[in-house]
Amino acid sequence: MELTIAIFVTLVGAATPILIAAQGELIVEKAGVLNLGVEGMMLVGAIAGFAAQFYTGNPYVALLCGALAGLSVSMIFALLTLSLSTNQTATGLALTIFGTGLSALAGAPFSARPVSLMAPLFPAELSAHPVLRVIFGYSVPVYFSLFMVFAIWYFLKKTRSGLILRAVGENDLSAHSIGYSVIGVRYAAVGFGGAMAGIAGACFPLLLTPQWAERMTAGRGWIAVALVVFASWRPFRLLAGAYLFGLVMTTELYAKAGSGPLSTIPSELWAALPYLATIAVLVLISLRRDGSNTAPACLGKPFMPSN
Repeated sequence: MELTIAIFVTLVGAATPILIAAQGELIVEKAGVLNLGVEGMMLVGAIAGFAAQFYTGNPYVALLCGALAGLSVSMIFALLTLSLSTNQTATGLALTIFGTGLSALAGAPFSARPVSLMAPLFPAELSAHPVLRVIFGYSVPVYFSLFMVFAIWYFLKKTRSGLILRAVGENDLSAHSIGYSVIGVRYAAVGFGGAMAGIAGACFPLLLTPQWAERMTAGRGWIAVALVVFASWRPFRLLAGAYLFGLVMTTELYAKAGSGPLSTIPSELWAALPYLATIAVLVLISLRRDGSNTAPACLGKPFMPSN
């Protein structure tokens, strides 16, 4: 029981950054924009959050700085793709390269300098309890990610603003013809996605690795992008997919640290397993013919109004 609880707690921590980043990307793609720069925005958010935590010691300031950093970088993408109509795929890839280089440059002075991890939200009587810590043993970003699953579902399905966002993603010309600002909606969606990616990046030094290292997100941004497709652009499937990938990564950690039969598998294979799982999931999705994996109709297409 203790091992099972420990694995679950580790799983939740590993899945949280992926889930938060994927939630932001889901909103971006629902608006008809394909942003492949999630990894770069996460890295910029990670260094901003790390620096804020290092200098202030306040994890909430660190999360805010991570969100602002991700938002700022996402506006570069928005300006290029929405205002200047550059190719979204190429611009997203360039954003990832930019974020990787910028975070490495800004993080050089912090190499091998530790920060403190974010404390659990609830008192130690609950957060350190052998059993109750399954529910109460997490810090704020974990509960935030779970809350956002319901908030995004409600926004998309039950609000007028969510309907407008979906209309822009499905048929931008029709939305424009009845008076909605397609570019304005997409700017807001890209900004939200950037802020969420920045928060996800800040979670790495605050929840997982309290020490700066280049490329510390280790490709989790790409998993977040794939997870949106895996979830068929649905928030609750996003939660299930994120925890599935969290389980894969947690199994890797326990296999490397243990002495059972799983430890005989080469460490290189364990390191590659989350990405192999991503490829396998995408292949299975491409084989589905039930229509449940239909992407927003205008995804990745530039908005070209007729007047």
